[in-house]
Amino acid sequence: MPAVKKKTAMKTLDVDALWALARVGAPSLSPDGAQAVVPVTRFDMDKNRGATSLWLLSTLGGAPRALTSAGEKDGQPRWSPQGDLVAFVARRDQEGDKDDAPQLYVIPPDGGEARRVTKMPFGVESFKWFPDGKRLAFVSWVDPALKGQVAQAERRKAEKDRKDSAYVTEEGFYRFWDHALPMGRVPHLHVVDVTDGEVRDLFEGSEYELSRAEPDADTFDISPDGRRIVFSFDPNTPKTLEHRNALAEIDVRSARAQVLLRDPEWDFVAPVYSHAGQHIAFVASHQGRKHTMPQQLAVLDTHGNWAVLSEDWDQEVAAPLRWDEDDLGVLFCAEDRGRRHLYRFDVKTLHAFPLCEGGHVGAFELQAGTLVVLHDSATFPPRVSVVDKEGDADEQVLHRIESFNDEALAALRMGEVEELWYEGALGELVQLWLYYPPGFDRKKKAKAPLMHLIHGGPHTAMGDSWHWRWNHQTMAAAGYVVACVNYHGSSSFGNRFADSITGRWGELELEDIEIATDLLLKQRWADPKRVFATGGSYGGYMVAWMNGHVPAGRYQAYVCHAGCYDWTAMFANDAYLWHAKELGTAYWKDPAKVAAQSPIGYAQHFNTPTLVIHGQLDYRVPDAQGLAYYNTLKAQGVDARLVWFPDENHWVMKPRNSKVWYGEFFDWLKRHDGAGAAGRKRRA
Repeated sequence: MPAVKKKTAMKTLDVDALWALARVGAPSLSPDGAQAVVPVTRFDMDKNRGATSLWLLSTLGGAPRALTSAGEKDGQPRWSPQGDLVAFVARRDQEGDKDDAPQLYVIPPDGGEARRVTKMPFGVESFKWFPDGKRLAFVSWVDPALKGQVAQAERRKAEKDRKDSAYVTEEGFYRFWDHALPMGRVPHLHVVDVTDGEVRDLFEGSEYELSRAEPDADTFDISPDGRRIVFSFDPNTPKTLEHRNALAEIDVRSARAQVLLRDPEWDFVAPVYSHAGQHIAFVASHQGRKHTMPQQLAVLDTHGNWAVLSEDWDQEVAAPLRWDEDDLGVLFCAEDRGRRHLYRFDVKTLHAFPLCEGGHVGAFELQAGTLVVLHDSATFPPRVSVVDKEGDADEQVLHRIESFNDEALAALRMGEVEELWYEGALGELVQLWLYYPPGFDRKKKAKAPLMHLIHGGPHTAMGDSWHWRWNHQTMAAAGYVVACVNYHGSSSFGNRFADSITGRWGELELEDIEIATDLLLKQRWADPKRVFATGGSYGGYMVAWMNGHVPAGRYQAYVCHAGCYDWTAMFANDAYLWHAKELGTAYWKDPAKVAAQSPIGYAQHFNTPTLVIHGQLDYRVPDAQGLAYYNTLKAQGVDARLVWFPDENHWVMKPRNSKVWYGEFFDWLKRHDGAGAAGRKRRA
C-alpha cells in the first residue's frame, strides 16, 4: 500500500517566524511602467543583523530578479527618467575602497556592477533624478561655514580624529528621536553629474538649509525643465520642531533662491511640481490656529496665489504627493477610521476619490498609466501589487507582482480580525479592533485572556495594518484576545476627535478603554481574572495612568514600554515645545495642571504588577521616565520588573533584542495569569 502522507501541522507567528519574513520597501517604477524596483530586507537572527538588496519586479508577469547583492543596505532605489539606470543609496566596499558614509550608486537594470557616483565626506541622505537623467539632486549634511568638498573632507577627518566626545551647542533643536544632530553641520541640497561625479552645493554661502528633522526626498522637488528646485525650509532662528516651514525655489544654474510662500501661521511642506510646471502642490497645516490642525492639500501657482483645496475634507493628507498624469488631480495617502487608503483629489471638483483602499497602503508609484502600491493588512506584511481597477475596497482589482513571503506565510496560521464600534466617552462612537488567536472559536465556552494593546501617539491609530515591532498576530498567537481601542485623540476620525483630549490627557482615553473592557468581559469567552493592559510610548503613558486610577484587581498586570511618566521631566526630550500645546500649559506657568495629567501625581495609588521596558537611546521618551516609574513601583513594594536596553531607541530594532523583548513580555503576563496557570496545570 502507498504510504499515507501526514498533513503538516500549521504553525503560528512567533517572534522567530516574524523576523524570518522579508521586509519589502517602497517601489519605484520604470518610465514605461513595465518594471518596479524595490528594496528587500532580510534579517539573520544568529548574526543579529539584516541585509537589504534591490529586486526587479515585472508589472506584466514574470519572476522577480535580484538587481543587487553586494551591499548590506542598498536602499531608496529610484529609476532614471530614461530607464537606463537605477540609482540608490548604499555603503559599499569596491576594490578595497570602503565607504565611510552612505553614497549614491547607479546600476543598469539589465545587470552589471553598481558604480559609485559620489564620495561625499559626510554621506548622502536622500536624492531625486533630474528630468534629463544626467544629474541627481541630493541632500548631505555639511559645515555651512566651509566652501568646497576639499574643506568638507578636512572637516570630516578632524571629526574622526578628535579625542574628546563632548557635544556642545547653543541650538534649541539638537537631537531627534535617537541621535544627536551633527554638531555644526546642516542639510544642504547638492547636484551631482552622474557621469563625472562633479558636485555643487546649491546652498553654499547662503542661509538656506533643509529640515533638520527629516531631510528626505519629500522636502524638495525638481521642475519638469530641470532649471529650478522647490524646497521647504524653516525660516526661523533658532531652528526648532515648531513646524512652521516656508517654501522657496532655487535656480539650479545661478544658485539664486527666492521665497515663494511664507506665513508664520502656517506650516508648508512636501512641495511637488505639476507636469506642466505651472503649479506646485504641497501639504499645509494652519499651526497658528491650533497645533492639532490637520495637514491639508494646497496648491500654489506661478503668480504667487495659493489655496487649501481639501479644507472641507476632514482627513489628513500624508506626503508624498504626486500629480496625476493629466495634472487634474493629486495622489496621496490618507488615514480613514483605522485604515489607510490611496486617494486621487480632483483639483477642480475638490473631491477625493479612492484609488486603492486598505488595509494599509504604505506607498505608491504611478508611471505610464501603471499604478503600483505597497500595501499590508492585519493578516499579511507589506506586499507589492498593481492596481488593475481603481476604486473602493469592493470595486478595486489588484494583482500581486512578488511572492517573497508567500511560502513562509502558507505555513503559518493567522487569527481572525474583527472591527467593532461602541459608545465611548462623551457618548461618541469609538472604534475597537479585536485580534483573535488562530483557530479561536468565540462561541465555545473556553475562556481566553484579554490583552489591551494601547497605541502611542496619541494622534495615531491601530487598525487593519501590519506592525513589525508590536505585532498583533504574534501576540494573539500566544493565546490572547488582543484589543486595540482607537480612543479619543486617535487619528483618522476627524480633527475634532483628535483634538478632544487637548489639555486633559488621560481622561477620555481611560474612559474609552474602561468601557471597552466592560463590554468585552460580557463576552462568553472572557475571563475577568485574566485581563492585562500593555502599551508603548503614549500607550505606555496610559498604562502608567491606569495604574494610578484603576482599582487593584481590575487588571492582573501591565506592560509599560517607553512610557511617559512625568510631564515636567519630559522636558528633557527632543520635542519639548510640543508638551505645552497638548497639555494646555507649560509646567512653569501652571504646574498643577501639568501634574494633574502626569502619572507621577498619582503614584500613591499604584497597585498593579508592571513590566517596565526602555531603551537608553530613546530621546523622544528619555529612559529616565521608565527608570523613575520602575523605581517608584519598587519603593512602594509593587511587583515590578525592568528590561533596559543600552543600545535601543524608542523601539527595539535588533533581532536578538526583539526576541528578548517578546520573551520578557509574554513571561510577565504568564507569571501573573493565575487562572491560566491553574488551567494549564489541570490540563497537564
